[in-house]
Amino acid sequence: MTEGKRAVRRLESISTDVGTADQAPRARQNRMNHFELAYDRIESLIVTCALKPGQVLALQDLQDLTGLGRTPVHQAVARFAADTLILIRPRHGLQVAPIDLARERVLLALRADLERFVIRLAAERSGASHRNQMLHLQRTLRERRDVMDIDEFNLFDRRLDRLILAVAGEPFLEHALRPLHTMSRRIGWIHYAQIKGALSLQTTIDCHLAVLEAVANRHIDRAIAASDELVAFVDSMFDVMEREIDPSLLDCSIEPIKTR
Repeated sequence: MTEGKRAVRRLESISTDVGTADQAPRARQNRMNHFELAYDRIESLIVTCALKPGQVLALQDLQDLTGLGRTPVHQAVARFAADTLILIRPRHGLQVAPIDLARERVLLALRADLERFVIRLAAERSGASHRNQMLHLQRTLRERRDVMDIDEFNLFDRRLDRLILAVAGEPFLEHALRPLHTMSRRIGWIHYAQIKGALSLQTTIDCHLAVLEAVANRHIDRAIAASDELVAFVDSMFDVMEREIDPSLLDCSIEPIKTR
């Protein structure tokens, strides 16, 4: 099984199964589900670098990796292109955008500002149903804190991001933050999976737990402070990556540095 197939299999543990039906409304819903499923699976491939930064590929390659048809994959690629995560090269196919650490660090500062606004809205609007979901995530993260690996954590991180955005209730913010969250997850994956001696996940898990607790209890100032601390922790990864990451991991067209 290829690395890409393994990443998709992992993602399927939290994906919604899509069935078939004869009625038109259900058929339209299925098409939307297939699109969301294609997006989720491709995002997982990007975050885990199963689709390497700088890699050139065809639409058919993504169909094969995701196990989905041309239409939902094409729609997902269009969204990734708008998010600047996939580049469309006319007559040459697709390219996973190489990672520019300086650019992504600037975008992280943008994420910090947007995140404060989202967190404030979520803390103000959090209700009983949202609180139950957050408590469930908190409990699971605490139970798994000492054994969770980066792949499992990223699945929880995506669920948390989507929950906070749903509680905030502003679709524009979702469109703005979605690619920034993906970029941060990929930076975190590279940091933990590729840097020898990287810190454990416990610090980032604790930062997420602090955000969850503050939003669930509608403590606005505490929630914003926890969000700032989380973004600052992500920012601290860039200094290490600039020193230690082989540039070929950020753009596979660059020849790897070989050591004896």
